[in-house]
Amino acid sequence: MEQPTRFIGMDVHKDTIVVAVTAAGDSGKATPYGTFPNSAAALEKLVKRLRQAGSGPLRFCYEAGPCGYGIHRTLTKLGEDCMVVAPSMIPRKSGDRQKNDKRDAASLAVLYRGGLLTAVWVPDAAHEAMRDLIRTRLAAVRAVRTARQQLSAFLLRHERIYRNGRKAWTKAHRGWLADQSFAQPAQQIVLEENIEAVRLSERRRDRIDGYLRAQIPAWSLFPLVQNLGALRGLDTIASAGLAAAIGDPSRFASAPDFMAYLGLVPSEHSSGPKRRTGAITKSGDIHARTLLIEAAHSYRFPARIGRAKLVAVDAVPEAVREIAWKAQTRLCQRYRQMLGKGKLKPVVVTAIARELAGFVWSIACVTSDPPPQPATLTASEEVCPTESTGRSRALRRQPLKATTRRAAHPKQTRAPVELRYVTGIKPAQSPTTRNPKVSTPASRTRRPAAPSVEGSTG
Repeated sequence: MEQPTRFIGMDVHKDTIVVAVTAAGDSGKATPYGTFPNSAAALEKLVKRLRQAGSGPLRFCYEAGPCGYGIHRTLTKLGEDCMVVAPSMIPRKSGDRQKNDKRDAASLAVLYRGGLLTAVWVPDAAHEAMRDLIRTRLAAVRAVRTARQQLSAFLLRHERIYRNGRKAWTKAHRGWLADQSFAQPAQQIVLEENIEAVRLSERRRDRIDGYLRAQIPAWSLFPLVQNLGALRGLDTIASAGLAAAIGDPSRFASAPDFMAYLGLVPSEHSSGPKRRTGAITKSGDIHARTLLIEAAHSYRFPARIGRAKLVAVDAVPEAVREIAWKAQTRLCQRYRQMLGKGKLKPVVVTAIARELAGFVWSIACVTSDPPPQPATLTASEEVCPTESTGRSRALRRQPLKATTRRAAHPKQTRAPVELRYVTGIKPAQSPTTRNPKVSTPASRTRRPAAPSVEGSTG
């Protein structure tokens, strides 16, 4: 007789793991199973004891926290199923005022048995290493901001103000800082130490930037980082931060799911016929949401591909270029329209960032599941008029989801798309092979955008 599945809830701490067990079909609370050391050997011993107690399947779960994913990886290597639970999504009783390790482990086991827990995505070791490097760079950027703020506050207390509305932290501003002096030796020491703190923090930030740029090409998500770089407002560092937040694009069923994951959707408190919406939820990855908010500011300018962006645009496939250009034309127009209606600038920027998240999700899907490449006609097929007409329909490129494309002429082969060349002599090309979205250096006239992938539900 097949034994029921057993659900094991674990309350994980730095040194110990408290375990509770319940089985499918049971009702009521879970049974405490004991406290074990937080080590790989202790986990192997726990799994061995549970296997000896019954032959039914084992399903482990524990809350995501500061102890990382080591327990999940250890249990996975042992061939057991383990879920890392999102702590913010755990159902809790408002009237429950008692909390301890045994209760937490039993509660996890019972909720797992009822299917009421939400799992988080567990990255592999290489992805987690890149995520740690990105977080270290973020900490370095915050340290630079803190050091600059401390220096500026110290000067402001003593009425040392950089006048005439000039921009701070430029070469001229640093020269002005070097000219400052105080009569009191203690205050002069404070000034010099604050200036040195700013210099050291900036050097650390630049050093980590170099390490990150060197590691990105060897990353498994480098194609996604490269493709996201075609979007306006995203450079290599920002694209890496978004790629680390996305991870596996298949875990988001649609663009609104990705927007909600980043906390860019409005909150809601509706009842009956009335619908009340509030500010955005601000849930999920704070760093990724901040990157999109910062990138949204660049869409206040007209849609164009700048000279500095040409290298990034040249390096991506045609489908990604179409999505990036669609994002520019739509979001730049939306930005102007919303400002024209009297919307506040923070509201406009947040709305643009939400739609930009949809285009990011669309590029992630294209990167993970690239479109099929069109076949090329041979010389014998091109000279045969009877076969070329019949084969042309099969050779047309199949569109992606929510994609419309113009079909090629039956008697023409699809030529590779070429962008403009910054230096050197540009090869001759026909009007059909010219990119409609990018202008040449000799001509800056704007051309209409080609039909493209819908990156957002709008």
